[in-house]
Amino acid sequence: MQNIEKSIYISRFRKNKEAALFLIMVGMFILMSILSPTTFLTWRNIQSMAYQLPEFGILSIAMMMVIVSGGINLSITFTAALSSIVGGLVLSKLAVSGAPTPIILIAGILTFLGVAACCGLINGFVVAEIGITPMLATLATSTLFEGICLNITRGGAISGFPDAFLWIGNSAVLGIPFPMIIFVLVIFASYLILERTSFGLKTYMIGCNPRVTFYSGVNVKRVLFGIYIFSAVLGALSGIIMASRYNSAKDSYGSSYLLQSVAASVLGGTDIVGGYGKIAGTVMAVMIIQIISSGLNIFGVNRFVINAIMGCILILVLAINTLSNGEKIAAGK
Repeated sequence: MQNIEKSIYISRFRKNKEAALFLIMVGMFILMSILSPTTFLTWRNIQSMAYQLPEFGILSIAMMMVIVSGGINLSITFTAALSSIVGGLVLSKLAVSGAPTPIILIAGILTFLGVAACCGLINGFVVAEIGITPMLATLATSTLFEGICLNITRGGAISGFPDAFLWIGNSAVLGIPFPMIIFVLVIFASYLILERTSFGLKTYMIGCNPRVTFYSGVNVKRVLFGIYIFSAVLGALSGIIMASRYNSAKDSYGSSYLLQSVAASVLGGTDIVGGYGKIAGTVMAVMIIQIISSGLNIFGVNRFVINAIMGCILILVLAINTLSNGEKIAAGK
């Protein structure tokens, strides 16, 4: 009876939390609109946010899915950077060679995705096969990927992409920025995979208790490989958008999103120790952070101060979640 009551309590708490996120998102948008109606509440600013949001949102979903499994991916931003640098080299070399545009795009995008899949495979091997703690494993691979990036670029940037590739990150379809269309497709695909398939169920089970999941007949290693590869491929999609938007690829692009992606995952209700997380919650958290970041930029707040504020938000959310978990345990007794 106590277990049933505890499950109902937790379920209600989480539903209320996701509803609260929606209200916070709406409230923050209204607040920023009131504080700066002539700048924030303009079509130009909203469209600018729509172009910036997808690269951050896709990385946050990639991070969230790993956290649900009980891990973390500290190499996600350098996975995006490495895939964009190698993919960018292929694009620029083929463009110089005079190859047909469709061939250039297909070869370049496949390189982006292929390099990222290899990065995910390395992470999966280190975590699942060797058994190193995800935080330490992905910290190590992050350093590895960064080193490869710097060795290729020598600290510079890769550029010279064809105009057709630049269209991906800078154009719109029926007034909707194309990166936002990609983001919506990623949201839908991630939702189906995580919340509507047996693979997603196994991911939640591993996050709750990997040992019990193993004894239940689930191939835990295979699922973990899939999670890290999928997370890396999402990183590559974010890298494609960034490279296209900036017309260049560099190791530092997207580095600030590492902390923010963790913050968005946790703010969105994902349990930092794994076992629970919803795509909808993460997406709303991404929008909240984007609104706050855009508003602070409009008010002239330094970017480094914004990063510090994001760190404070993360600490605050973790503290609230810890206290809430304590209350749930007390209520279940």
